[in-house]
Amino acid sequence: MTGRRSAGLLLHRCPGPAPEVLVGHMGGPFWARRDRAAWSIPKGEYGDDEEPLAAAVREFEEELGLPAPAGPYLPLGEVRQAGGKTVTVWAVEADLDPEAVVPGTFRMEWPRGSGRVQEFPELDRVAWLPLDRAEEKLVAGQRVFLERLAALLMV
Repeated sequence: MTGRRSAGLLLHRCPGPAPEVLVGHMGGPFWARRDRAAWSIPKGEYGDDEEPLAAAVREFEEELGLPAPAGPYLPLGEVRQAGGKTVTVWAVEADLDPEAVVPGTFRMEWPRGSGRVQEFPELDRVAWLPLDRAEEKLVAGQRVFLERLAALLMV
């Protein structure tokens, strides 16, 4: 593999005067007390043997525990984040009840050095947010996808 790569789906809807996007607060102890720049587009890593869009659909289902919307999927391009990971995202218009989410989990040693492995949710909550609020909450490297979505929706 040429480097770490992630793919995800950015759900959007327009229930009122302005569009909203579905984003998730990252789970685990590092993010527990943070809110600003602690949210993410549902996404995950994939390898050379998987197409990015297929990975985005798979990761959506793994992270949220719900089937991915049927599409159409509109490409929002890719971004290389500060840590070196390349993230590719597609927008899809859909509605989803955040209360229906059954997040996937990951395991890690916590506290560090304790030898105790604990399980944490990938995303500990999800929410529909207007674009301006989502921009405040998303990690910096993913905010460009909101700008690209706004341009696509012409808002």
